[in-house]
Amino acid sequence: MKTTRIKKWSSDYGWFIIVVILLVGIWQWIVDRGIIPAFILPSPSSIWGSLLDNRELLFEEHLPATLNEVLIGFAISVTAGTLLGVGMHFSRPLEKVLYPFLVISQTIPLIAISPIFIMWFGYSIWSKIAVTILTAFFPIVVSTYDGLKSGGNEYRELLLTMGANRWTIFKKIQVPLALPSFLSGLKMSVVYCVVGATIGEWLGASEGLGYFSRRMSGSLQADAVFAAIFLLSSLGIVLFLIISLLERQLLKNKSHI
Repeated sequence: MKTTRIKKWSSDYGWFIIVVILLVGIWQWIVDRGIIPAFILPSPSSIWGSLLDNRELLFEEHLPATLNEVLIGFAISVTAGTLLGVGMHFSRPLEKVLYPFLVISQTIPLIAISPIFIMWFGYSIWSKIAVTILTAFFPIVVSTYDGLKSGGNEYRELLLTMGANRWTIFKKIQVPLALPSFLSGLKMSVVYCVVGATIGEWLGASEGLGYFSRRMSGSLQADAVFAAIFLLSSLGIVLFLIISLLERQLLKNKSHI
């Protein structure tokens, strides 16, 4: 069983790993040969060295601060977004009123709105969380609402002929059918949370990976900036994989029911 899983994993991701190693090698060679100056694009080895040199500052102060903002923003976005998506599903007038506002909220540039959040909340964690929620809220609402709307008409008609009420249809048919869409929204949202938290920290913060990268860019330490970017990317990937594992487990359980 273990050998089969390893073979499947190698078949799925083997070429990706080979390409990544090849690209990193070419990147290192280009910088070492001086084709691109190191202050513009630092080499992977210098980025790794900066990551090690700043590991206490990055892993003990800035990474936990960013992770805290991401998790709080994600939790609020999932809770409020799910409730709003369900409410729009049950209430047509609510959908007509709120859906345009949701779309409009995504047309506002985060760079423009972030200073307003700083004016409202100061340099506290809540200004960063507000940016994170604005970024991550929309995918949750839309994936919940669209998932509940999609399919299941035949099952719905069957349950109606058997005397089922709207709550029973919602629980037995619409929620299971909406689960794949909802989980896809979660995966998008958790990645957007990392982006939103970083933007909020970049514009006004005293800690976090976005703040660290802004401070390092101001002193022209490109390798440290890339080290922070590497951690932010890794954080987004880890959170995405966690939601993917949750998705696989939930959908597998649903298929057994």
